[in-house]
Amino acid sequence: MSKNTSQTADTFEFKAEMRQLLDLIVNSLYTHPEIFLRELISNSSDALNKARYRGLTDKDMRDADAPLQIKIEIDKDAKKLVIEDSGIGMRREDLINRLGTVASSGTLEFIKNLKDAGEQKVGDMIGQFGVGFYSVFMVAEEVTVETLHADADATAWRWVSDGKGSFTLEEIEREHRGTRISFTLKDSADEFADDYRVKSIIKKYSNFVEFPIMVGDEKVNSVRALWHESKDSVSEEEYSEFYKFVTNDFSGPLGHLHLSIEGASVNFKALLFIPENSHYRTMGWQNEKTAQLYSNKVFIMDDCKDLLPEYLHFVKGVVDTEDLPLNVSREMTQNSPVMARIKQILTKRLLSLLEEWAEKEPEKYAKFYEAFGSPFVMGVNMDFDNRERLIKLLRFHSTTTEGEQRTGFADYVARKKDDQKDIYYFTGDHRDSMQNSPKLEYFRKNEIEVMLLTDPADVMVIPSIDKFEEYNVVSIEKADLEIKEDESTDAEKEQRISDEQADSLLASFKAILGEQVEDVRISKRLVDSAATLVAGAQGMDAHMERMMKMMDASYGGSKKILEINPGHDLIKNLARIQLGGGSDEDLRPYIMQLFEGAMLLDGALSGPTDFVQRMTKIMTDATQK
Repeated sequence: MSKNTSQTADTFEFKAEMRQLLDLIVNSLYTHPEIFLRELISNSSDALNKARYRGLTDKDMRDADAPLQIKIEIDKDAKKLVIEDSGIGMRREDLINRLGTVASSGTLEFIKNLKDAGEQKVGDMIGQFGVGFYSVFMVAEEVTVETLHADADATAWRWVSDGKGSFTLEEIEREHRGTRISFTLKDSADEFADDYRVKSIIKKYSNFVEFPIMVGDEKVNSVRALWHESKDSVSEEEYSEFYKFVTNDFSGPLGHLHLSIEGASVNFKALLFIPENSHYRTMGWQNEKTAQLYSNKVFIMDDCKDLLPEYLHFVKGVVDTEDLPLNVSREMTQNSPVMARIKQILTKRLLSLLEEWAEKEPEKYAKFYEAFGSPFVMGVNMDFDNRERLIKLLRFHSTTTEGEQRTGFADYVARKKDDQKDIYYFTGDHRDSMQNSPKLEYFRKNEIEVMLLTDPADVMVIPSIDKFEEYNVVSIEKADLEIKEDESTDAEKEQRISDEQADSLLASFKAILGEQVEDVRISKRLVDSAATLVAGAQGMDAHMERMMKMMDASYGGSKKILEINPGHDLIKNLARIQLGGGSDEDLRPYIMQLFEGAMLLDGALSGPTDFVQRMTKIMTDATQK
């Protein structure tokens, strides 16, 4: 930002990215212009919460006894709106940092990506990124902010901008703590100069703001701490509207948990919600806000991470306890036995809710898992107290499921063959390509179900699960896989190379491939394909290794075991060449092509040049003959 000093005000230029953001908000994003009022009221509510919290410990705060409220003035004839609160107020640096720069890292890129993708509800989410104030420029040509901070020695300031290229700051006289936002409506937004319209918006979006919202002399919102009320007294519609207020989400929740816990170790009330949709894929886990912490209806902390384990941070809502001091800090919550007990109880109750959905409302549970399966599965390696419960709640695609349908371990066990001792899984990038992998041929032929894991979170977690009930959980990519004795017919066995031929051919494979492989073996799993690569006993699945390489470019991976199919025509032809006196050099191009082809299928072939050139020569020689 550049600054030009005049006699009356300092002028600041918005950074280029800020101008881009404002242009996107005003001209492209909001499908509901009325959201501007929701956002301004939400900001005022935050400021009032901060003032109330500070007032608990600082009696020298400016206007310590001022009523905490939001006042809205409407001049219909002049088309002017004023929104004023008695909150904490802002300092000069707050005005520059909060109203002059992009509020959070990645916000602009996120919004632009959604816009480019044709997202219709970007504006519905914008309050989650701290940029909701700028929505006022959809309805106003110029905005004036007058503010005085709660510090006893604070100075009042006026911030003015048209939301295009710059803003001005000047020192002013103001008697009372708080912030006043005023603007004249654009002609296209004159509907918001109507009392009835403004009141209807407040009831729609801000009905549960816990401070009075006054339009003239009338209090418009119904201030109810729903978490302190009995379940029977709250309707589903009220739950839904409260959720929308807490989260700035336009959609209602998938479900809720309303608790009142009174015990020897801890007392608290909670109203928690599981959203219907996830923003993890666009926002990332670190940006996702979880529940708010209150003490006897007094707001203490937003996004209190210590209330829930990380794998449940998608849960929203309110937790209220009298067992914590009002001046509790984030550092204190991390080490508080009260918080630890609340977290323990909330986790168990939420898992009970999900178990109930999984058993009685499988369609709802499937919707939950589609939205939050990725963070949820990580709990298996985070929460050892509830590990077994979490494992039972996991869901996966498999070779027997279709579309978005998923299965769990218990259902897999119920369907398995009577003599089957293991639960099998296979990791990869795409379900379609996995279904056609050579590694599945044995299982497909013998109608054995295999779970198909494509989510990176599954790939990170499932290998840590050794058993479910008495069954081993096994990757089909492991070389030491226990496969039943060969049930091929005598005619099929006669089509294979002999044991002597196999031993001789394996020796040639090992000599030619050398240190590129851990070993070369005859395969029991291949039916239609000539060869495949599998992991050794201590090795990682191919998909896991690709993920490791993405995280660490220097990671080289482990050597693989090459398995060959003794009944495949190509393998029989190679044995015939050898039997006819062919040397290892005669076999080399074919063996290398088989090996690199298996690497290609596993996504491990670093450069295709040699592979393609060799293939071209083999095809040239074949067509000449």
